[in-house]
Amino acid sequence: MIASTARPAADRQGSSPPPRERILAAARELFYRRGIHAVGVDAIAEAAGTNKMTLYRHFASKDVLVAACLSELTQEFDAAWDALAAAHAGDPEGQLLAWLHHVADFKENEAERGCALANAAVELPDWDHPARRVVREYKTALRERLIRLCGDAKLADPERLADEVFLLCEGARITAQSVGSEGLSSRLTGMLEALVADHARRGKQGELRGRTMRSRRYSSAPIVRR
Repeated sequence: MIASTARPAADRQGSSPPPRERILAAARELFYRRGIHAVGVDAIAEAAGTNKMTLYRHFASKDVLVAACLSELTQEFDAAWDALAAAHAGDPEGQLLAWLHHVADFKENEAERGCALANAAVELPDWDHPARRVVREYKTALRERLIRLCGDAKLADPERLADEVFLLCEGARITAQSVGSEGLSSRLTGMLEALVADHARRGKQGELRGRTMRSRRYSSAPIVRR
């Protein structure tokens, strides 16, 4: 899962993006690298090449800006999920494995500060903070999406598997920050693949038992002669 940060300050033609886009890009980068509480609006406005008046014209408060940054990030997560779904249409287990590889790869290569959403949740203890609502709603929706995907793949106990995957990935984000990410990607990938394989095996066993029981019930049913 993509964990950070800012988009380019200019587009491919070299022209400067509109002020709102520059503010969001600067805020995402600074919040992710330094932390939400450590960064003030003055620093964001300076990094965006604008001023506080312009910043507040687009975002009523710093809290609103934080929430907007995280909302933009979740939209990118959703776009990545949709792209993987399109690439593995009709193959839910393939989509699940592709998503897991995607998540594990970003842990090591692009997310040395872990997950921006998890970081924000730690920094913002107020449950009703607008940014906390973004985090809560996205994480809840992701878990539900994983449950549906595991169910579509006919894996045993989809809800438990989704929780196991979810907790492993969340733990990996903390590990990346606390002890570093060297080798984390391959270890996480291996653990996630093993989980899916185990649930796939048990799913097939359950399906086989179900067919066997249905066959026995059919064969033992009395023959009614008319």
